Amino acid sequence: MTTCMRGIVTGWVILGVSACGWGQTASEGATAGRTYPIVDTGQRHVFSDRAQLRAIPGSGRAFHGQDAFYEHNPPRYRNNADGTVSDLVTGLMWVKTPDLANKKTFPQAVAGAAACRVGGHDDWRLPTIKELYSLIDFNGCVTSRTPTPYIDTKYFDFRWGDERTERKMDAQYFSATEYVGTTMRGAATVFGVNFADGRIKGYPRDRTRRGASRQFVRYVRGNPAYGVNRFVDNRDGTISDLATGLMWAKADSGRGMNWQQALAYCEGLTLADHGDWRLPNAKELQSIVDYTRAPDATDRSRRGPAIDPIFRITKAESYFWTGTTHLDGRQIGAHAVYIAFGQAFGYMTDPRTGRKTKMNVHGAGAQRSDPKAGNPADWPSGFGPQGDDRRILNYARPVRNIDPSAVKRVTPGTARITHVFSRPISPDGPGGRPPQGRPGRRPPPPRHRRP
Repeated sequence: MTTCMRGIVTGWVILGVSACGWGQTASEGATAGRTYPIVDTGQRHVFSDRAQLRAIPGSGRAFHGQDAFYEHNPPRYRNNADGTVSDLVTGLMWVKTPDLANKKTFPQAVAGAAACRVGGHDDWRLPTIKELYSLIDFNGCVTSRTPTPYIDTKYFDFRWGDERTERKMDAQYFSATEYVGTTMRGAATVFGVNFADGRIKGYPRDRTRRGASRQFVRYVRGNPAYGVNRFVDNRDGTISDLATGLMWAKADSGRGMNWQQALAYCEGLTLADHGDWRLPNAKELQSIVDYTRAPDATDRSRRGPAIDPIFRITKAESYFWTGTTHLDGRQIGAHAVYIAFGQAFGYMTDPRTGRKTKMNVHGAGAQRSDPKAGNPADWPSGFGPQGDDRRILNYARPVRNIDPSAVKRVTPGTARITHVFSRPISPDGPGGRPPQGRPGRRPPPPRHRRP
């Protein structure tokens, strides 16, 4: 048996990490020596703020520079034929087929890792939110007549929610990352990824109105450094992350803007003598979330936006655009992914008064989606089952690769996406309605049960 020295973690510095200590060959570990390589989103088509684009916008044109123009670490998996799947980009190994017949409580999810022996391995663990999010594929669409999950089902077995007792979109997976504050009305919360609707949200850790909180569970092993950033302040207005190979603008855009404006802002930026900045894709931006921080953290010393203080941030309670389009909704291409570095607010109906109350429903560090354009005032009570806050005018934080050759500029596909929506449906859950009244204005959504 080959013996390899594992990485030593000292604060934020990781020394001597070797992939072969994680059950994979040296060539199958972290890409190009990076301990936290970000897997591409898989998005290959381009969109305006209302539809798929069949003509590719050139440099300087509206909607140029979105996710599909850039390819970095495309997904590469291997089915090991022993119940496991190796991610050849991240160095992580996954259980191929989780228990899809029985959702687990959070304590069961944590305890089950120690008993897992899939593939003959005894070092399985419940994944962190950054590990779990590495699997998301942004070609999914739950609202289509032929729904597609946000995970590659050629390698990973998947099940939709049981529509006899829950919603089709109830395919949430627990992570090991507990929220440092609380959500809803003081509930202890744990983050999870929903591979049916393509979001990160904080979910009740213990109980919901329908009983014990239960989610699916998929265990992971390998690369213990995955998700650990190594930030360096370059003293020129930029921050390098030596773990991911990404360089970030230290300051954000300084003002909120719609999606088209955010793309143009990043594409047009020259900073520290670099002119190859872009709006980050969903996975790139999520990589700099600091899940040990939140504006409402119970520990006052951890209060602040969910990002390392090495960065400057204009507003603690802020949402930030990504270049990734979210395909779900009434109109393909109309929504884009954002990350909440502040509390992920929503408007919930108080059962005692019947009034909508604004509250932190999904936690700082959530990933949701917003209309790419429009007037935030048209959404006074949010949208979807938890009345997700609609801001539309979100911030932007430009990114580039430290090594420019690590990212390819590619020509997006022009084939028409085949998703056909079966009915008007909220991108955050069933029950949305088509706009009524004057163009661009949406009525308040109907009430929904809490998830």
